[in-house]
Amino acid sequence: MIVSVPEQLRYSEEHEWVAGLGPAGSTPEDDIVTVGITAHAADALGEIVYLELQVGEGGAVEAGEVCGEVESTKSVSDVYSPVSGEITAINSAVVDVPKVINDDPYGEGWLFKVRISAEPGDLLDSVAYEKLIEEG
Repeated sequence: MIVSVPEQLRYSEEHEWVAGLGPAGSTPEDDIVTVGITAHAADALGEIVYLELQVGEGGAVEAGEVCGEVESTKSVSDVYSPVSGEITAINSAVVDVPKVINDDPYGEGWLFKVRISAEPGDLLDSVAYEKLIEEG
């Protein structure tokens, strides 16, 4: 199945996306980015029935570290933060109704917002992410 990979986003090898980074991964003016799970990951998981984020607003996340888990009808998978910083917002709508992630992973299905505290690491652009999922 071919899933969409929006060009304006950056991606982690663990299948999270980051919105709000500028060209070549530069940080935005307000240093706040939005994080979610890719459509590829949501499709592979199946219907998502539960989401738990281990860090709340004001908490710190580290790039590459587990910050939550998502449970589907098929399996349980860790959620990794693709960037380091402070959580500024949690999408309570997806905590209450996790299926939103399956329905709209790049829109209403976002997970949290982060005020970046360090330069983003090795995030992939859309071409590199498409190659990663093709190689599976």
